[in-house]
Amino acid sequence: MAHSLKSIKRVVSHYIRTGKKATIITTNLAFNRWSEVIEDKILVTALVDRLTHRAHLINMTGVSYRLKETQNMLN
Repeated sequence: MAHSLKSIKRVVSHYIRTGKKATIITTNLAFNRWSEVIEDKILVTALVDRLTHRAHLINMTGVSYRLKETQNMLN
């Protein structure tokens, strides 16, 4: 698993550093809780640092559209 996480860091670093590609990442976990999933705190810090540098962060709240759609299909 550690190898996979380092690969993610390498890909994120490459695309953000070159500035040639838009990067969209969605998560239901706040950045300060990423270390609950990724044990390597240094890697978490590096990922968050790279992802948030010159980024537009959009915090969405409310009912999930997918969940709402699924509930409508079941009713």
